[in-house]
Amino acid sequence: MVKSLLIGGNIIKLAAIISVLLTYILIVFGGYVASSESGMGCGPEWPLCNGEVIPILENETLIEFAHRAIGLLLAILVGTLFVLIKRNKNNKILQTAGNWLISLLTLQILAGAVVVVLDLPTIIITVHLLVAMLFMLVLLWIYRTESHTRIETKLSDNRKLNIVFQLNVLIILLLLTMGFGAFIKHEYYGLVCGWLDCRETLLPVTTPEILQTGHRILAVITAAYTILLMFKAYLNNWGQGLKVRLLLAATMVVIQIISGILTIITNISIPWAVVHLAIGTALFMIVADTRLIVGLTIAKNTGKPWTDKKGQPFGK
Repeated sequence: MVKSLLIGGNIIKLAAIISVLLTYILIVFGGYVASSESGMGCGPEWPLCNGEVIPILENETLIEFAHRAIGLLLAILVGTLFVLIKRNKNNKILQTAGNWLISLLTLQILAGAVVVVLDLPTIIITVHLLVAMLFMLVLLWIYRTESHTRIETKLSDNRKLNIVFQLNVLIILLLLTMGFGAFIKHEYYGLVCGWLDCRETLLPVTTPEILQTGHRILAVITAAYTILLMFKAYLNNWGQGLKVRLLLAATMVVIQIISGILTIITNISIPWAVVHLAIGTALFMIVADTRLIVGLTIAKNTGKPWTDKKGQPFGK
């Protein structure tokens, strides 16, 4: 597969998919760093680690340094990808994606430095995670643009545009849910409520309980909306590609809820906390990738992303 990509000259596609996989690993490993409380394993220093380029690699220092090493490898790869994109001046969509990519990479590096220097502030950690999710979305955008992937469906472009809107809503719900989850985790609010109630009372009373309950409500809404879209895909025959993808998303969201319950029951054990993040990130990738493919299918059919074949905006 790699050989055929290189022979075909499609190095951008190869670099993009490797970057997607590295970003996923970095996000999940970052969850392990947080759960093992290794975030200050290099001390309050960046880019040095305990005052050295390569420190003594043991315990928390090894974990944090490994996370930084993966991040550095990803930054080098993405920098190379950006240069390759800028050489391909004929593809305006790719150029736009490249600009977003380098902007988000810069923001992510700065956020990572601030997290360390300011001793793990919760808000910046949350922003760090959300930027990473958007960064991965842009990498998927680049990969799908170069892959020329389209989804087979008999739906009109207007119907496809409506599906894009619904997938956009789901992406926003996923980002809100994950953002709330990151904030609660790093404020140590994860166990203020049991998996079903808030200790002494059924309803939340304190601010931590309200925030934890808010995260759960968002998770339930996100799960319900995902399952609803899956049923709509089958009932309205959106096409095999969309049906399979949304069935996979619905399955993942159910597993995600179960892993969330197990995380609470096990007092936020490291393995379950990491699994919870890994599944949530994979779910986001599935939904984001589906939305990108539908959008690119519309663009191919019309020649422009959001207009019909006459050049008029959809719905007019």
